[in-house]
Amino acid sequence: MTLDQINILESIKNLLHFNFLLLISYPVIGAFAWFVGALCFKFLFKYNINEWLKIPQNIEPLITIMIPAHNEEVVIEGTINYLMTKLNYSNYEVIVMDDGSTDQTPVILKRLRDVYPNLRTIRIEKNKGKAHAFNIGIGFAKGKLILSNDADTVPEPDALIKYVNTLLYPNSNNVAAITANMDVRNRTKIIAKSQTVEFSSIVGIIKRTQQAVLGSIYAYSGANTLYVKKALIDVGLFRQNRATEDISIAWDHQVHGWQALFAPEIMFFMEVPENLSMLYHQRKRWAKGGTEVWLTNFKLILAHPFQSVGRTIMFIDQTLSITWAIFFWLSTILFLIQIIGYCLTQNWGQITQMLTDSAGLVCCETMVGFFQLLASLIIDDHRSKIKYFKFAPFYMLFYWIVNTLTIVTTFVSAVKTILGRGSGVWVSPKRQGDFNLSEKE
Repeated sequence: MTLDQINILESIKNLLHFNFLLLISYPVIGAFAWFVGALCFKFLFKYNINEWLKIPQNIEPLITIMIPAHNEEVVIEGTINYLMTKLNYSNYEVIVMDDGSTDQTPVILKRLRDVYPNLRTIRIEKNKGKAHAFNIGIGFAKGKLILSNDADTVPEPDALIKYVNTLLYPNSNNVAAITANMDVRNRTKIIAKSQTVEFSSIVGIIKRTQQAVLGSIYAYSGANTLYVKKALIDVGLFRQNRATEDISIAWDHQVHGWQALFAPEIMFFMEVPENLSMLYHQRKRWAKGGTEVWLTNFKLILAHPFQSVGRTIMFIDQTLSITWAIFFWLSTILFLIQIIGYCLTQNWGQITQMLTDSAGLVCCETMVGFFQLLASLIIDDHRSKIKYFKFAPFYMLFYWIVNTLTIVTTFVSAVKTILGRGSGVWVSPKRQGDFNLSEKE
């Protein structure tokens, strides 16, 4: 073997060693970065709103609230009744796109149209997915502002006023969308309560960091986001073959030079999964959509890495996230194989060493995770969610494992979508239909 070959092998070895250390430390580095970003948002971001202006009714811009619905008989009536009677805003309409429902959803909508004159419904005979339903609805929307609203989601009463206030930012002509702060409506089971921790610690803190450090956010909350209609049209509306239309169009807006804002003071309440089966199916869609966006923008980022530094940073983070999920499960499988092998050979010393090393690593990552969770709960919603910190261990147990698993199990299907074999057809999850927002367990 020549000296050059030895040097090449040594370089490859060093590179693999560096990548291994990077993957091992990624959760710790990520948690610290999001925490610092949240502090930047709290103390340095110049567009925080401390006072909401009253909008006179005679100058309220018309807002079209759009609800895509597929087999939503459990929740659709409660959602529409809430939107029609609880919002502190007058100049709005509601359009429900009934996307091929086969339950009682069309019957309920027909009855509600006789009750509310500003309710319109569009019947789409064949289920073609949420993005397709949105694109159809946009053609009938009268408002220049469009609020996406899932069938199981309700915004706070002052949400529309606050959305309009946010559009009063200086230089807001380039704003494509404003996404609000998610909260859990059905806090009856541990899994649901644990997601309250996630919305604050993961979703909320990431959006704060993106906004404050990178200047814009790269994922909307599709359950409740206010879009500027001309910005939707400019990017060709929603991609119909993507699993998560909200993440996809957020990146499309960035590519076309639009800006997006996160408004943590605007709250909306959504129903979340209450068992592991529902959670897994929800996260499969989220994971597949995230990977699809990553694959869609792969060529663009590699060709123009410095065109948008923020976009490139988010792409690198997504790359590490996907790689780490695959690494996590491969290393777990190899770890178990080694443990079984040492058990068969009765090599108890090696087993003890492996368990000790892995326990130390897990403890380190868990401590950093707890620190991030606690800090984010303190920052979010005026510290009202701090009581849910006790559910952090359940969040780490359920959500971290499920999230990494769904990235791995949906990777191939995401690749198929990018190759033109994807479909936006959806199946609605099981709903609880509980609209009591006053009781927060």
